[in-house]
Amino acid sequence: MDLQYLKEHPAQLPVFIKHQRIRETPVPGGSICAAQRLTFDDGGSVFCKSLPDPPDGFFAAEAAGLRWLREAGAVPVPELIVELPDLLALEWIEHGEATPEGAERFGRRLAALHRAGAPAFGAPWPGFIGTAPLPNDPSDGAWGPWFAQRRLLPFLRTSIDNGALTSADVTGVERVIAGIEEYGGAEPPSRIHGDLWPGNLLWDRAGDGWLVDPAAHGGHRETDLALLGLWGGAPHYDRILAAYREAAPLSDGWRERVPLHRLYLLLVHTALFGASFQESVRSTLRAL
Repeated sequence: MDLQYLKEHPAQLPVFIKHQRIRETPVPGGSICAAQRLTFDDGGSVFCKSLPDPPDGFFAAEAAGLRWLREAGAVPVPELIVELPDLLALEWIEHGEATPEGAERFGRRLAALHRAGAPAFGAPWPGFIGTAPLPNDPSDGAWGPWFAQRRLLPFLRTSIDNGALTSADVTGVERVIAGIEEYGGAEPPSRIHGDLWPGNLLWDRAGDGWLVDPAAHGGHRETDLALLGLWGGAPHYDRILAAYREAAPLSDGWRERVPLHRLYLLLVHTALFGASFQESVRSTLRAL
């Protein structure tokens, strides 16, 4: 059993795991899926993530996003080795530390990924963020209304249903949705990761950044940049941003739009995890 055999017989992976023909080492950090390093007889490894009884299309959506991002040939994205309904196996990346030089390379590469573009806002596959459905219905219209209807409103509704937000919070988000086009920054669709908080940027031993766990779609490039600065920000975030802006200057007003793009992921968190993220939504609304 080796990597080449697995590529030729991907459906056999669960059989080999069940019969302990592959060494399994747990990988920490996954909050939704079980994550493991699978090591073959020849010493080669893959990264495997699995989830019993996942929502229909859960791993298919991630696989489609990984392929689409990787096709651009811009940012390192792990090769997809196995795609099954309840698991994915990906190229193993030896973890390392970010360096200032690597951060600048990543910034330029992210700009190149975004320039690869998308046919429309959205994607041709149904999306997920965590285990929550992520509406990807494509639109040829402007970004603002699409973002309001497909990224803000669905998670606002869920956050209302689970009691995560107060009526004042809801009013604030509804005001943002109603005035979405006033924020400006209209651009054609970029090819974006879509869930690029710092935990979804993996650094290898050469200091290069790899994209993992995407919610990929045609979107606004400022979304990736805004999310990358959340929760302390990616290592050397300022270097990433400076290199990105040198390669692909941002539109006027981009700094003022950062909270708008972050509001999407914070509403995802109130929808999935409840009122513990309520104050983050409120502070973001105050910034807007």
